[in-house]
Amino acid sequence: MPPKFGLDDPPMKVLPALLFSTVLALASLAAQPAAPSPAALPPVDAGFVPIFDGKTLAGWDGDPKYWRVENGCLIGEITPETIIKRNTFLIWRGGSPRDFELKVEYRISAKGNSGINYRSIQLTDAPWSMAGYQADIDGPEKNKPPLRHTGQNYEERGRTFLARRGEMVHVDDTAKPTVIASLGDSEALKAFITDDGWNEYHLIIRGNILTHILNGHVMAVVIDDDAKNRRFDGLIGVQVHVGAPMKVEYRNFLLKQL
Repeated sequence: MPPKFGLDDPPMKVLPALLFSTVLALASLAAQPAAPSPAALPPVDAGFVPIFDGKTLAGWDGDPKYWRVENGCLIGEITPETIIKRNTFLIWRGGSPRDFELKVEYRISAKGNSGINYRSIQLTDAPWSMAGYQADIDGPEKNKPPLRHTGQNYEERGRTFLARRGEMVHVDDTAKPTVIASLGDSEALKAFITDDGWNEYHLIIRGNILTHILNGHVMAVVIDDDAKNRRFDGLIGVQVHVGAPMKVEYRNFLLKQL
């Protein structure tokens, strides 16, 4: 217990006693066990590994007429001299991921049309052709309204539109998508898409729930209970689309298998 002082006690008596009392209090606090420090948060991209080296097409397979690497970017381009009659893909040959997260940045020309396929198969009736789920991408002058399809879940050469931007959809055994919730107005979500620069897709694919995130905003969610048509694993690929000349660039491909 700290000493008590009266009003008449001389200052030279009070000050040393107060100092002694303060030292005792500090010593007591120092003897208490230190509170544990909070655990350091893992890096944002913990567990992700690059699947594109930024220098070559090593590990990827596609028609070199349309695909190349330049300035650290994977580039798909169609020129007036190389117009295609069927969509063609650059396919990652590193595996057939089941449950995973994928992050990648893209930039697309005004009239471009592309997409990131996953849990897909390679078809045999045309070179570098794929069928499967796709995180869709279009340029700001490709469709009316502009950027009409970016963010949605489209099944290439399959059930086509599964979830448009702003929709959470359930697909049952009839293969018919039913909107069960809204993620936001499609036009409002479009405001988060950069039409003349880089965007980041983040796909979270787990079980039968397929989530498309773009620039930190959820764009589409599919709950796929269509046992006949759904897939739980498959190839990853990126697309150049039939139509006008176009260019799409991808960089920083990061994959985390769950």
